Amino acid sequence: MLSVVNADGTTETGSLIDDIVREGARGMLAAALEAEVNSYIAELADQRDESGRRLVVRNGYHQTRKVATAAGVIEVKAPRINDKRINEATGERKRFSSVILPPWCRKSPKISEVLPLLYLHGLSSRDFVPALEQFLGSSAGLPPATVIRLTAQWQADHKAFSERDLSTTDYVYVWADGIHLRIRLEEAKAAVLVVMGVRADGTKELIAMADGYCESSESWASLLRDCRRRGMRAPVLAVGDGALGFWNALNEVFPETRHQRCWAHKTANCLDSLPKSAQPAAKKAIQDIYNAEDKEHAAAAVKAFAKQYSAKFPKAVKKIVDDEDELLAFYDFPAEHWIHLRTTNPIESTFATVRLRTKVTKGAGSQAAALAMVFKLVESAQARWRAVNAPHLVALVRAGARFERGQLLERSQTTAA
Repeated sequence: MLSVVNADGTTETGSLIDDIVREGARGMLAAALEAEVNSYIAELADQRDESGRRLVVRNGYHQTRKVATAAGVIEVKAPRINDKRINEATGERKRFSSVILPPWCRKSPKISEVLPLLYLHGLSSRDFVPALEQFLGSSAGLPPATVIRLTAQWQADHKAFSERDLSTTDYVYVWADGIHLRIRLEEAKAAVLVVMGVRADGTKELIAMADGYCESSESWASLLRDCRRRGMRAPVLAVGDGALGFWNALNEVFPETRHQRCWAHKTANCLDSLPKSAQPAAKKAIQDIYNAEDKEHAAAAVKAFAKQYSAKFPKAVKKIVDDEDELLAFYDFPAEHWIHLRTTNPIESTFATVRLRTKVTKGAGSQAAALAMVFKLVESAQARWRAVNAPHLVALVRAGARFERGQLLERSQTTAA
């Protein structure tokens, strides 16, 4: 494709480099579609009718359509297939559907990830077109009506997620936290209550997400009761911060679940009770507790911390000593899992990106739409979450296996104990 280049290096559609990138993307996509169709036809070359003619053959091209991609909007002319085979179950002719470019596709998944991001920034539907046009080189396929339909679909996706059956999935560990995001939520309900879990195979998964008061027992209880109603089994261990609302709700809904207080939140709360001059040494002493080689050494580190700071800073010491059992609970689990279980970092790290990309908007906006946007961002991030270390040990934890100093006790040792 030839382009007229102006003196300043721009072209009719933007810049020369953008034109080159888009043309390269168009060429590669066309080649991929041709290869996909050729492979499909080759695999079915032996399918013939009574006269010996092939049942699956090329049939020209579909009409040209524009597709929004990360490289910009490119024109695509997909090859067409004439498939004369009959589906015995339905009696209808079989149809070829491209995996690369489905019939309904007008934009790449990356563009779908950008749209909720723009919504969180406070853009209205009429602002999407000029905003995306700066990156895509065209507003084709993204009119305000399209964006409105997408936000409606995201809300439907979030609703389906919130109503799905949980009885077929076993969550052995869970993290819970109330995340404050400056998005289009009602002022009184500015927190997003999030529950993430570890499945028996060691993979992480978002379990539930709803708006509410993070300090409210009833808000957390409502969320947990809904999870139980949908079949969720009581997790073995729950990790959360010091908000009494969650722990009171957990005791009500899943009383058998053990508690693990988040060391990141506890450290921050403890250091807030100390003068700045004492904070570096105190932080090191606290780290010695949760980085200890086993529970016994951690308990000794707690005593050392209390001895060093109780005379001058009893309030700070009380924050550690009063919650010692729940702060050291993670030591009763596999050593490979300790790094995952001592903080709510899996939630914090996921929402850190969302926090950085949100700001206060003037309009109240739609509460349901805002939650749906956050859900879509987390859903996108979930694909990149890695499993916990030594994932094979998670199933043993659910089975009731005992661990001492982070190591699995053999059955004979367990019986003797």
